[in-house]
Amino acid sequence: QVQLVESGGGLAQAGGSLRLSCAASGRLFSSYVMGWFRQAPGKEREFVSTINWSGGSTYYADSVKGRFTISRDNAKNTVYLQMNSLKLEDSRVYYCAAAADLGMRIATMSMAEKYNYWGQGTQVTVSS
Repeated sequence: QVQLVESGGGLAQAGGSLRLSCAASGRLFSSYVMGWFRQAPGKEREFVSTINWSGGSTYYADSVKGRFTISRDNAKNTVYLQMNSLKLEDSRVYYCAAAADLGMRIATMSMAEKYNYWGQGTQVTVSS
């Protein structure tokens, strides 16, 4: 069982930056693929980024590529999402998720149904 708690959301100006954190409980954090998803009211949850157990493989949605960076610190059981050059359309609730790393191609982990554990979400609001 893994429990995930996101933090770091809030209000930022367009062009600004925020860093989200997701702290995981449990001893097996380093064996999990971690992902970030986001959701706007009334819309489906969409993939943002994912990182494999070691941090050696990452994958991004086209909408955030070059602006967002995912990373992890297995010693701290934490995954991060550094968000730069924020746009108004980045305003969403952001969720982190965990799945056992079975060695699948990292792009496969862009699908929400691959993840077993989810955090409660943190709101990001970008203003002009």
